[in-house]
Amino acid sequence: MYSLSDFDFDLPPERIAQTPLARRSASRLLHLDGDAIIDRQFGDIVDLLDAGDLLVMNDTRVLKARFFGVKASGGQVEVLVERVLDNRTVLAQVRASKSPKPGNRMRLADAFDVTVGERAGEFFTLTFEADVFELIEAHGRLPLPPYIDHTADAFDEQRYQTVYSKAPGAVAAPTAGLHFDDALLAQLAAKGVRFAYVTLHVGAGTFQPVRVEALAEHHMHTEWYTVPQATVEAVQAARSAGRHVVAVGTTSLRALESASQGGALVAGSADTALFITPGYAFHTVTRLITNFHLPKSTLLMLVSAFAGYAQIRAAYAHAIAHEYRFFSYGDAMLLTTTSRKVAHA
Repeated sequence: MYSLSDFDFDLPPERIAQTPLARRSASRLLHLDGDAIIDRQFGDIVDLLDAGDLLVMNDTRVLKARFFGVKASGGQVEVLVERVLDNRTVLAQVRASKSPKPGNRMRLADAFDVTVGERAGEFFTLTFEADVFELIEAHGRLPLPPYIDHTADAFDEQRYQTVYSKAPGAVAAPTAGLHFDDALLAQLAAKGVRFAYVTLHVGAGTFQPVRVEALAEHHMHTEWYTVPQATVEAVQAARSAGRHVVAVGTTSLRALESASQGGALVAGSADTALFITPGYAFHTVTRLITNFHLPKSTLLMLVSAFAGYAQIRAAYAHAIAHEYRFFSYGDAMLLTTTSRKVAHA
């Protein structure tokens, strides 16, 4: 039985990528094939996938979800939108010297007012005075991960989105997808690799470490996802042909596996709090493209469940020794599952 300390590791600060590479597909790719660790370039993914393999990508788009503002009392506030509930209402984290009370108003970005509603756990309900998405796009700031030490600029606003993003709602990027550019996607399509999409709006909880030693006591953050019927049919076709279902990122994997909990992948939308740890048997996904993850994080536990605990430990040690770039703007891995249920898509 694994505990939190089993997922800790020492990472030199200089291994944390602070900026993206000039070209998306120029990153490195660590290919973990069973116990074999192979150093590659991300462009090699064209050779590592076969015609008929299915890439499933998360088409969420990152919101400019961070705001600075003032309360009616004059106190400073920082707001991070966590989830859009409707076109006038959001759930948000609010940092202030004193927590705002229901009915209080705050002025954000010196541009518009919001009204504080009821508290929902660690979040506050905020009501906007006009369309949420328009105000966020016009006045918000891109929320880079907490381990990136610069303020988002125009380059980040372009590069901290996937080239196929279209459904606004995330507060963090599905970072495995950041390695794909249009030229690489065209190469894959020409080879006969298929594409399908899910949407999972990544929440700020993705950066939170687990804080309890006993993993069973951890309360997983929830995220909203949707799996279209067209994606279900694409998965069925790939599996019927004996091809791989390749999740681009842990968010795509969580959406597919969340929608497969009955054994078969089903279309639909729901919240998921699926917490994948070693011992989980995967229903749908057979390969995973992913970045390197934070120590003590649920995502490190997920990839350990997918490719094997010892194998991931060895791969991470290799990546640190060979100066791979870590986290959101870092390099990627290609994994094949070692734990799979026989299920019908």
